[in-house]
Amino acid sequence: MIQGKNFIRGEFVEKKGESFEKRNPANIDELLGVFPHSDQNDIEKAVEAARLAYPQWRALSRIGRGEYLDNLVQILKRDKEELSVLVAKEQGKNITEARAEVTEGIHMFQYQFGLSRMPFGEVVSSEIEEKDSFMRRKPKGVIGVITPWNFPFAIPTWLIGPSLLEGNTVVFKPSKETPCVAQKLVEAFKEVGIPPGVINMLHGSGERVGTLLVRHPKIVVVLFTGSAEVGQQIRRVSAEIPDKMCACEMGGKNAVIVLDDADMELAVNASIISAFKTSGQRCTAASRLIVHKDVVKEFQKRFVEVAKRITIGDTLDPDNFAGPVINETQMNKILRYNELAKEEGAEVLLDGGRLKGPQYAKGYFLSPFVYRMEPNPKSVVLKEEVFGPHVAIIPVKDLEQALEVHNDTEYGLVVSVITEDCRKAREIRERCEYGLGYVNLPTIGAEVHLPFGGVKKSGTGLPSASTLIDVVTHRTAWTVNHAREIKMAQGLKVKL
Repeated sequence: MIQGKNFIRGEFVEKKGESFEKRNPANIDELLGVFPHSDQNDIEKAVEAARLAYPQWRALSRIGRGEYLDNLVQILKRDKEELSVLVAKEQGKNITEARAEVTEGIHMFQYQFGLSRMPFGEVVSSEIEEKDSFMRRKPKGVIGVITPWNFPFAIPTWLIGPSLLEGNTVVFKPSKETPCVAQKLVEAFKEVGIPPGVINMLHGSGERVGTLLVRHPKIVVVLFTGSAEVGQQIRRVSAEIPDKMCACEMGGKNAVIVLDDADMELAVNASIISAFKTSGQRCTAASRLIVHKDVVKEFQKRFVEVAKRITIGDTLDPDNFAGPVINETQMNKILRYNELAKEEGAEVLLDGGRLKGPQYAKGYFLSPFVYRMEPNPKSVVLKEEVFGPHVAIIPVKDLEQALEVHNDTEYGLVVSVITEDCRKAREIRERCEYGLGYVNLPTIGAEVHLPFGGVKKSGTGLPSASTLIDVVTHRTAWTVNHAREIKMAQGLKVKL
């Protein structure tokens, strides 16, 4: 069992008072750790530690900062299996997914280390031949990083890695649902010997700790991944505070579009992976399968047959496809959406629900819920993010209607199209509203060197992963005159 502690100014801090437990969602009898509820005093200490560490950290060469991340990678590689098991136990995803997530986080730090020796500015021509002009990037200061429970290792690395490489310092608040993995990640930072205050961590709830971090005047950038509702609150708060900005990645109502020329086996497999990996608890999960009417009958028959064969259970058994959902609250929310689909007239093809039996008795295990529903602009289940093993098959008459149905949502994160026709795929690419697009692939499988973020309600137009540099740095212009006289751009002349 982990005895959780906050991490402030390079040290794990003992804290008396209120605490919370973290239990295994596959077996609630297994206590994984006990963690402190942070308060205003803890937040002030962490922010001040980051503020004081900032001048020295930003003064270190970019290559020097990158070396810390390279050393961190070596520790994470050494502990990869231990971290993967902890992710599986704490989050509830299967061990195969947990290993992939830890690998993804390692890839992000490797990518940042590689960038440390790459150009991070530009030489720009001036109108005046005696002038040299440059575009340079400068760090912004103290960054607040607030991360979700569905990717407790990978998403923190997406946000912390670029922030640190570019010379910022960090106050990190992990999800209350996954504090154990965060603790182990920060332990690795400490082992590396990163200077005190460069990264700080506070445990606690979003309502109590996250809100105060967002409102803190010395946090200049907030990086958030989570629900649209919380993200919108962060955007409003940030807009009210001078010199504060935020980048929020806020979920999706994603779709796989299966056209009439699709390879049916590929379409079914891609859709199963999109809908049910991580028990549907991915912001990139597809809860809408938009299928051409000429192939919908065959598709739904084969899709349901495969969905019935999905193995759900022990997260450490690599032969299982999925594990539990994260907690009882999330489980009940998903079950309510299942019932709502029935109330809205869905044709239920696979009536999923809470799994029964001794192997499921102490966890939050749900089987897939699959239904067919005609396009309906007024349907709640076709518009709102469910975040569970809940998926609709929506028949459409042609490509044009598929585009219309896809865009008929407030979200815009991921789309996948299954087709053999490159021209149809191009139409999807150009006319769908999304941040990540795939052809003949599932909606999951992001890579760290590509941007990750959506449009509309899914994001703020400031993607994370590789492109986060645009959020955590400020572009500055630097112009040098080599002449003995002043020559101005735009032909401006001044007599003195």
